[in-house]
Amino acid sequence: MDHSGHGMNMDLPPFTLGRGLPFSADPFFLIGCVLALGLYGYGVLRLRRRGDSWPVGRMVFFVIGVLTIALVMCTKLNDYGMVMFSVHMVQHMVISMLSPILLLLGAPVTLALRALPVAGRGRKGPRELLLMLLHSRYMKIITHPVFTIPLFIASLYALYFTPLFDFLMGSKTGHLAMMVHFLAVGLVFFWPIMGVDPGPHRPGYVMRVLELFAGMPFHAFFGIALMMATSPMVETYKHPPASLGIDALSDQNWAGGIAWAFSEIPSVLVLIALVFQWYRSEQRTARRADRAADRDGDQDLKAYNAYLASLQARGQ
Repeated sequence: MDHSGHGMNMDLPPFTLGRGLPFSADPFFLIGCVLALGLYGYGVLRLRRRGDSWPVGRMVFFVIGVLTIALVMCTKLNDYGMVMFSVHMVQHMVISMLSPILLLLGAPVTLALRALPVAGRGRKGPRELLLMLLHSRYMKIITHPVFTIPLFIASLYALYFTPLFDFLMGSKTGHLAMMVHFLAVGLVFFWPIMGVDPGPHRPGYVMRVLELFAGMPFHAFFGIALMMATSPMVETYKHPPASLGIDALSDQNWAGGIAWAFSEIPSVLVLIALVFQWYRSEQRTARRADRAADRDGDQDLKAYNAYLASLQARGQ
């Protein structure tokens, strides 16, 4: 397939990490990353100016999340990803499974709700529109596991094992749309599971773990399928440029290995985040119970002791 329409040099030298990391910005993602960092920083600044705090950890997570997107979309990795299946798979795994987790831990929606001004009575400003979106039927549907898990799986099998992938890779617009899709799918999949922001679908912690492990194994199976294939499976990467000095099947095996290995990384990160959130939730519940006991003189404990005393009296 001819990628000359993407405006990139087809005679790329053999891939090395040093050749993949130099700056080579995709304008769409460069503007998006700068805008995301700018808006997030502006929101934190608004909170600080009025005397409110914002956790430094959330800022760090969000910034690193944006930088991971820039790493795979605004460097030569994006150029190599057009002609090397293995590099493309790194892009896919990062932008769909690592970047979303980091962005969600930054709680951008919560920041927006706190930073945006409240509109006057009877008016709807940005904050009110955001709240309407969060509570809309649309958000309930796209964050429900019945929707997110099949979408997460289809983004692999229905894309790479059909002509759709080759069609999208045939144009700059299609390639951009595919990468935006990967990011969006990752966000809606991980948001109900471990996102800090409020959302319409927020199951208990046990269900969140089950949702996580309902989707992750399919990434491993997908990687294994690529590694076990005896011929190139994706038309786009069947004939890599001779200047790269690579074999298409060997490169596909590397892509499968990356997909298989990478499926473990988000699982560990999300489980750590879930355990921490679960612990914090239990701590908050315990503190509320203590405050309630202080207010009512621990009436629940007194009632329970009275109940035990009545049972003892009946036994005598």
